[in-house]
Amino acid sequence: MRFAFVIAVSLSTAAWGAPDSTLRPELRPAATPGRTYAQVPDAGFDAWVRAFRPRALGKGVSAATFDAAFANAGFIPDSIALDRNQAEFTKPLSEYMATAASDDRVATGRAMLVQYGDLLERIEAAYGVDRHVVLAVWGMESNFGKRRGSVPLVSTLATLSYEGRRGRFFEDQLIAALKILQRGDTTPQNMTGSWAGAMGHTQFMPSSYAAYAVDFTGDGRRDIWSNDPSDALASTAAYLANFGWTKGQPWGVEVRLPRGFDYSKTARSVKQRASAWAALGVVGTDGRAVRDHGTAGLITPTGAGGPAFLVFRNFDVISRYNNAEAYIIGVGHLGDRIKGMEPLQRPFVAGERSLKRAERIELQQRLTAAGHDTGGVDGKIGPGSRRAIRAFQTSRGLPPDGYASLTLLNRLR
Repeated sequence: MRFAFVIAVSLSTAAWGAPDSTLRPELRPAATPGRTYAQVPDAGFDAWVRAFRPRALGKGVSAATFDAAFANAGFIPDSIALDRNQAEFTKPLSEYMATAASDDRVATGRAMLVQYGDLLERIEAAYGVDRHVVLAVWGMESNFGKRRGSVPLVSTLATLSYEGRRGRFFEDQLIAALKILQRGDTTPQNMTGSWAGAMGHTQFMPSSYAAYAVDFTGDGRRDIWSNDPSDALASTAAYLANFGWTKGQPWGVEVRLPRGFDYSKTARSVKQRASAWAALGVVGTDGRAVRDHGTAGLITPTGAGGPAFLVFRNFDVISRYNNAEAYIIGVGHLGDRIKGMEPLQRPFVAGERSLKRAERIELQQRLTAAGHDTGGVDGKIGPGSRRAIRAFQTSRGLPPDGYASLTLLNRLR
């Protein structure tokens, strides 16, 4: 599982069709220390299970499958507690990236590249997805299989369906999980994962598993839970290939921007070929024009003071796994490091973090009060807010990067 928190990063929708949401929810947290995930008696839960049974059978789940799955299932209050208390993640991106591509994780990834070299070569040949990116997803999601989760999936999904806050979503996931059991891919005892329902080496939600998981070993089961990661890694590659992975194209490339660069162009929605960016003075860290790998957007995740990247279509393909910009960069950079590339030449701005919703609202209010209308106060940093930020930055002689930073909010205060 990836880190036990939500990454609250403002995202712009790419022209390639980057999703507002994915089949895999952004929150796929790890088991929290101190949680027991114990099943406890609950009469309301038992009544819900009885009422749910005919609904499940009506959607194609057999009575035998249902009864076997719920024979030892129960109510897990810890799952509800965690679902109700999802604090916004405000860890600075510099700290997040230090963990995502730590020396230890890079070393482990390189060791896995050797250990599973033949398997990864066959997976890449079958699906065209860069083996280093597949390894990076594995590293980000479960630390290369070390943290796959031990919460019983039927119990936690039934608990969250019964609780009702996101009942429809979790009931759909529960039915998908029951159909996985009915197909014979695993058993109720082996179907474990996170409290939120993500499972296996690369943390598939049941509905995503149903749509994209593959039986790469040819044993008749799509087994993403066992110690053998073959099916899980192949399923990850199949998932990314399904959403349009372009073979041979990087996710992104770190670049240098010229003095006086027009930061209004730093948005994923502004697309042009690398040669056109080079004509504007945007070059790789080696001072040369970046190779044309298709159209690219230019992003500065922590504003003008941090690194800049030209990002290609594969950046948005990774976003189908998790739409948080920090996660996408984490996967891409970790894959690059496993491949043998050097760390980023320009570090992320230390201490700079994404704003909480209340802070984004305050930022919009203060910008509007200062004469730079954001077009509404809703806590969402969209085009109107970015235009207002750039106008304020220009009026103060700052690089107009449009980045909603804590530094900017403090300046407005």
